[in-house]
Amino acid sequence: MFTSTETIAVIVSAASLLLGFFGAFGWLIHRMDARFDRVDERFHRIDQRFDRVSEQFDRVGERIDQLQREVVEVKIGLARIEGPERRIVPAR
Repeated sequence: MFTSTETIAVIVSAASLLLGFFGAFGWLIHRMDARFDRVDERFHRIDQRFDRVSEQFDRVGERIDQLQREVVEVKIGLARIEGPERRIVPAR
């Protein structure tokens, strides 16, 4: 069986073109994975930062609650110092 040079050239060209497409597709997937890894790392850092800020908010909330309790105690102390309310005595 005889195959012409042009037919062999077309087959080799098609095979090399397919290999090139597969290689380019593989490179593209690899590059996209690398970029997604960088974005995931960035999101991880941002999540850690949000966790730290959330912890700080929790601590501030605890301090505000503590101050609120202390203010109530101060109000009770002032009420004790001032004594009971004075009643108006009606004049006769």
